[in-house]
Amino acid sequence: MLVTGVERRTGDIDDLLARHATGWAVDRMPAVDRCVLRIAAYELLGEPDVPVAVIIDEAIELVKAYSTEDSGRFVNGVLAGIAAEIRPGVVP
Repeated sequence: MLVTGVERRTGDIDDLLARHATGWAVDRMPAVDRCVLRIAAYELLGEPDVPVAVIIDEAIELVKAYSTEDSGRFVNGVLAGIAAEIRPGVVP
């Protein structure tokens, strides 16, 4: 479900990522960060029953385990910005 959802909405998702990842082009992000961000952004867009905090926390844990030392902070900042745009009024 997640993979097909991300695939269907890649254009919308990548537009969100580009707007909120200041100074980073989507295609230049570390691959793990990009994949995790796409999945989390899809969940923010298409899974309104999943709490924002859960989506962001799971994404941070994944990149901390599988990506760079700075990825947790980066992913947190990008997803917090996206969440504020997509789900205004919901505190992550």
